[in-house]
Amino acid sequence: MSEGPAMRFADIGQQLRAYRLESGLRAEEIAARLGVSRAALYRYEKGEVIKLDTIRRLAELLKISPLSLLGIGVEYFSRPLALQERLRQVEEDAEQILQLGGALCTLVTTDAYDAALTDALAEAADAAPERLAFHGAAEQALGLLAARKKAYQSRRPSIIAMVSEQALRSFLVDGIAPAMNLSERVRHRCRVAARTELENVAALMESVPMGLQIGLLPDAEPNGNFIVLRARDRAHLCANPFQPDSVPIGAIGVGTITAADEAVSIHQRVAEAAWREARKGAEAAARVRLLLAETRMH
Repeated sequence: MSEGPAMRFADIGQQLRAYRLESGLRAEEIAARLGVSRAALYRYEKGEVIKLDTIRRLAELLKISPLSLLGIGVEYFSRPLALQERLRQVEEDAEQILQLGGALCTLVTTDAYDAALTDALAEAADAAPERLAFHGAAEQALGLLAARKKAYQSRRPSIIAMVSEQALRSFLVDGIAPAMNLSERVRHRCRVAARTELENVAALMESVPMGLQIGLLPDAEPNGNFIVLRARDRAHLCANPFQPDSVPIGAIGVGTITAADEAVSIHQRVAEAAWREARKGAEAAARVRLLLAETRMH
């Protein structure tokens, strides 16, 4: 294996940053164990040329395969922040995004969603045993969400998203951040924000903005949500068990990202079949508004 032109150092750097977050180690700790300065580590993350021996030592330190840093095979993430960072990186190059499952398309959520999530995270952090760590993770989570949405607004990749009727019902009942232990005041705000989001979803379904289509899956929730992201020269599959309104630390699950052709192709076929059966346009919007009418605020 040689360090020829096929080595994509920018990609390696991005994956290094995501896996650093996954490891839970501070940049200073990794740099010290590697025997380099923190500035050098950050330069690697920005795409500076990195030797194969350094890649091997980094992989050993981060407890991953060297192939993962090279973008070969499947990338695994057990920390929500690490997966959100890696997803942000992949979205930056995506020209087409295909989503199956869930209650929302995160990239087109409203300011009401962001505000309610900010309140929920702040209150949950104040009650968390590791208060400072939770606050820091919450700040990172909100920053990643804002960065992803800003990049979408700037680049406008085409999106086809299929949301689940079952997930929408749960979302209306529980509100944003359902897993967080919140006061009734903040929980109420999260439920109000959930209704605002569904009103926005219905409006987007009805108006069908250029490059954005949202369909409604009328039957049971799909067995596993996923996103296919296509760039000019390759595609990625992301299976993400962590929603943006999950707790930023302590969530249990494993997310994956892969560029393997077979994995991307089979998920693309499943999503295309689901899209053919999904309700769309005015029919889908009417159904969402019916759900809103049926689910009253307490």
